[in-house]
Amino acid sequence: MSQSSSPGTGAAPTSKQLTARVIGISVSAAVGGFLFGFDSSVVNGAVDAMQDHFALSEALIGFAVASALLGCALGAYLAGRIADSRGRIFTMLLGAGLFFISSFGAGFAFSPWDLVIWRIVGGLGIGIASVVAPAYIAEIAPSAIRGRLASLQQLAITLGIFAALLSDSVLAGAAGGASNPLWFGVEAWRWMFIACALPAVVYGVLAMRLPESPRFLVRKGKSDEARRIFATVWPQEEVDRAVKLAEQAVKDDEQQKKATLWGGRFGLLPIVWIGIILSIFQQFVGINVIFYYSTTLWKAVGFQESDSLLISVITSVTNVAVTVVAILLVDRIGRRPILLAGSIGMTVSLGAMAIAFTQSVTDSAGEVSLPQPWGTIALVAANVFVVAFGASWGPLVWVLLGEIFPNRLRAKALGVAAMAQWIANFLITVSFPALAAFSLPVTYGMYALFALLSFVFVLAKIPETNGLTLEEAETLFVKKPKKSKAGAQTRS
Repeated sequence: MSQSSSPGTGAAPTSKQLTARVIGISVSAAVGGFLFGFDSSVVNGAVDAMQDHFALSEALIGFAVASALLGCALGAYLAGRIADSRGRIFTMLLGAGLFFISSFGAGFAFSPWDLVIWRIVGGLGIGIASVVAPAYIAEIAPSAIRGRLASLQQLAITLGIFAALLSDSVLAGAAGGASNPLWFGVEAWRWMFIACALPAVVYGVLAMRLPESPRFLVRKGKSDEARRIFATVWPQEEVDRAVKLAEQAVKDDEQQKKATLWGGRFGLLPIVWIGIILSIFQQFVGINVIFYYSTTLWKAVGFQESDSLLISVITSVTNVAVTVVAILLVDRIGRRPILLAGSIGMTVSLGAMAIAFTQSVTDSAGEVSLPQPWGTIALVAANVFVVAFGASWGPLVWVLLGEIFPNRLRAKALGVAAMAQWIANFLITVSFPALAAFSLPVTYGMYALFALLSFVFVLAKIPETNGLTLEEAETLFVKKPKKSKAGAQTRS
């Protein structure tokens, strides 16, 4: 791998050069998040066309949309094991390959079940990428900027969402509708899936140029190679300490003989449960309802398909912008206060959406619509919700998942947490059409309740990890703070 060599002879790289390099490496790794966002949202513009083409019921269209998430859950579960045995770079390439193959399979699907199968294959690739990217970034980034670099995963996801919705809008506009034929007589909605092949190729090419994770190399007994890689991205005075901490972590692992996620009163280790619950809350607030079904949702508010796609694109741009804000603030303000503020914003905005949809009316054809000013209120509340989520829970959950687990468990535990996230995403996605048909106020009220519970969870269980090394951060979660005789805690 071309970038795993030493920086060469001569003057040591400057701080700016080191920062530029580690940012470049992290951006390349985070393209896996771009695939995640692109694939998960590209279906938005195709939902109605798919439903009409295959004559699907509400339950079946929900399953067709959410089917990729089943593959994502399995891919996330397997990713940690593959990454620990074959390395982070191999795992990235595997994810890119699966995603590339699935894009053509989904684009040329001849039946709903054929489409579901290819969506699941693509989901395997996305699940793998969603785990390995934050683990890799956390393991290679200096502690001073780790939060910002780990947030690139979520920024890449939001950019992928934006690119997918923009692509959908352009393709549907060029064809005069998602159901209409475009190039070579192939319907526009099929081209939406085929377009997924391009980011998969880009991700694969970038992954081949990345250095292996130095902490993975230390685990494999290649400390000298790890030191060379650390020296290309960390300040020189911190390289020895970084290698020693990684070597000590490996020795601790050897003393425990075999890393396991099992233990505690509830089966899994407490730290694993914290990661799982963080992941579930990130999805149970219903964020992906906005990105998977927003076109259908805004048509219900009274907009035409082309206008609904445009609104979805604008929403995705908002998501990108606030994620950038979160990246700028995460290492200044800290993880905990941003998460708490985000939970409050999500609770209020989702509550407003629930109230707005109590005013909806259903016509003789069964179509739901919102009279004014409630349509505008729902539209504004949805975008406030995206702002609150994108500036907090979107990027920061990935940051925490990359830094709270012990080195010996990181890849496996992150895989389990990501799997939980995908399963939660699946449950929300597959249930939304049926829940919306039953009651939109109840649906959004339920999401608001989960947003409120996320506030309580962070307040009770998540300490601040800002500015700590990975080894220091994980001790806040793995070991309970000890009290002195005076009752003071060693760390709050």
